[in-house]
Amino acid sequence: MLANVESERERTNSLTEKIIGCAIEVHSTIGPGLLESAYEECLCYELAQNGLRFERQVPLPVFYKGVNLDCGYRMDIIVKNIVIVEIKAVERIIPVHEAQLLSYLKLYDRSVGLLLNFHAARLRDGIRRIVNNF
Repeated sequence: MLANVESERERTNSLTEKIIGCAIEVHSTIGPGLLESAYEECLCYELAQNGLRFERQVPLPVFYKGVNLDCGYRMDIIVKNIVIVEIKAVERIIPVHEAQLLSYLKLYDRSVGLLLNFHAARLRDGIRRIVNNF
């Protein structure tokens, strides 16, 4: 059982590295200063070019006291139904951005998410890996 958990963690870590590599390629090609929608489109292109299966703008219902509420939440990208990717193009990441992704992870019952701020001068300074019971 422990070996299965470790191999799943290794696969997830490898997947996040690939996603980050795709994001770095986007950032190094077009740089900061565009809207989130442009970075989402470019990142999806890179993910597809690298053979990574993904969904974009995935609806996220909220279950409250047994009732499914459609609150209009949408996750930017989910890669291989494992990693949630939230794209930002803001001056800096603030705690509410991290809380948003953590809430998505909890509501969608996933363990790992990436918060990518493409407005950062160096993308590595704009990457946050958020975990939920990982």
